[in-house]
Amino acid sequence: VQLVESGGGLVEPGGSLKLSCTASGFTFEHCAMRWDRQAPGKQREWVAQIETNSLYRTIAPFMQGRFFISRDNANNTVFLHLHNLKVEDTAVYFCYALCVQYSGQGTQVTVSS
Repeated sequence: VQLVESGGGLVEPGGSLKLSCTASGFTFEHCAMRWDRQAPGKQREWVAQIETNSLYRTIAPFMQGRFFISRDNANNTVFLHLHNLKVEDTAVYFCYALCVQYSGQGTQVTVSS
């Protein structure tokens, strides 16, 4: 099993990023996927989840309206779209495959002016 996140970086407050997570080693289209994040000195927290057919998506309440999750089953990839980023969104963002209980290594998002 492998999950490789990408798309993180340094962005100014109010900016946007699109994170990607490409999966291999399991049947991606049959697997619900989740994004978590961990800020410095804080516990990992759930950000968003998407079911296999994309019909059901949930976003953590304090991120609704700014973050959006999507997936491309043809390319084994799940995305996290981040908009109107705030300094407090600075964290390492991880994707997680629920069917195999496996997390990637994460991608750093830093929001700073």
